[in-house]
Amino acid sequence: MELGWLLWGAAVLLLLHVLMELSPAVNFALRIGFYYLLFFVCSAFTVPVCLLVNGGRTVKNMRIIKTVVKTFKYFFGLRFEVKGRENFEVEGPAIIVSNHQSILDMMGLMEVLPDDCVQVAKKELMYAGTVGLIIYLGGVIFINRKSTSSAKMVMAEVAKTMATDNVKVWVYPEGTRNCTGDLLPFKKGAFHIAVQAQVPVIPVVYSSFTTFYNPKKNLFTSGKIKVEVLPPIETKGLTSDDVSDLTDRCYRTMRETLFRLSGRPGEVKDSS
Repeated sequence: MELGWLLWGAAVLLLLHVLMELSPAVNFALRIGFYYLLFFVCSAFTVPVCLLVNGGRTVKNMRIIKTVVKTFKYFFGLRFEVKGRENFEVEGPAIIVSNHQSILDMMGLMEVLPDDCVQVAKKELMYAGTVGLIIYLGGVIFINRKSTSSAKMVMAEVAKTMATDNVKVWVYPEGTRNCTGDLLPFKKGAFHIAVQAQVPVIPVVYSSFTTFYNPKKNLFTSGKIKVEVLPPIETKGLTSDDVSDLTDRCYRTMRETLFRLSGRPGEVKDSS
């Protein structure tokens, strides 16, 4: 009986392997499915650890979450090459902005996330089962992107939290995932907060995932991701009148860095 189960198991694994080799769509679906499964299962085990160690919702839980998620890259053959970590070492709060490409961004985020840093995420994630629970425990600030008034209220709360808790806040200024290999126009919310609180903006840029991850092409293989933490951009002395210029400056700097890290430096001038 046990031998029969072993033979069936071996046959299923062999069939999956053959399908993955022959069909990019099957390979992509299985890898994405495993990625989601990994998050849900690890979240379920990490929730009680966070509750036992820190007692509830706190940014300190991010240290535990980060330790767990940083192991995921080994399952998918991903390598991170990080430069500029020292630029996180600013005294007091700061706004961190980065490009947002895909669901794989969570691995990239945890690879470089500094201590005492909370993220801003869409409210829908709060209802994603154990994943929603674990990021809630990690202190993530949820925002309703469909409601402008709600978003403004949350951003005001972000500024307050940043000042009272002395934390850094990580924001994706594009507002949504963008897997084109370029940047979408930035929303100004994060930059309004930075100017209002007179705290620096720290840009973080990840190289394009398109060489190893592209849902439209059913592509999901191993690969290397270059990450660069850029020098802080000071906002002291700036006013609300300077927000547009600050946003544009940050956008141009990050876009140039994105193309350089992705091995396409000439495309910045060609598309500008």
